[in-house]
Amino acid sequence: VQLVESGGGLVQAGGSLRLSCRASGMILSEFSGSTMEWHRQAPGKKRELVAGLIRGADANYADSAKGRFTISKDNTRRTVYLQMNNLKPEDTAVYYCHHLTPMANDYWGQGTQVTVSS
Repeated sequence: VQLVESGGGLVQAGGSLRLSCRASGMILSEFSGSTMEWHRQAPGKKRELVAGLIRGADANYADSAKGRFTISKDNTRRTVYLQMNNLKPEDTAVYYCHHLTPMANDYWGQGTQVTVSS
């Protein structure tokens, strides 16, 4: 299994980006039952949880993401998304996708850079 992220880039403050994370090689039952998360790490800071789908169902968000970010998934495409609106310079970070499967397999993506200019 490999998590392949895409969608990062450079955007002005107030803009939007949609990140994608495709779980290559993961079967449907494993994907749909996974806890899927987006984390981020800014330079000099610890990695932090931004948004998650608990066992593919219940969404939760960091306070900094509430009202601006939306996590969703497409089982058919084995892909989890993070829609980010009204981006702020403090959202600048490398964003990582994480899956914890029902069998307790733990996967991380390689990261995608998001840069928000003021």
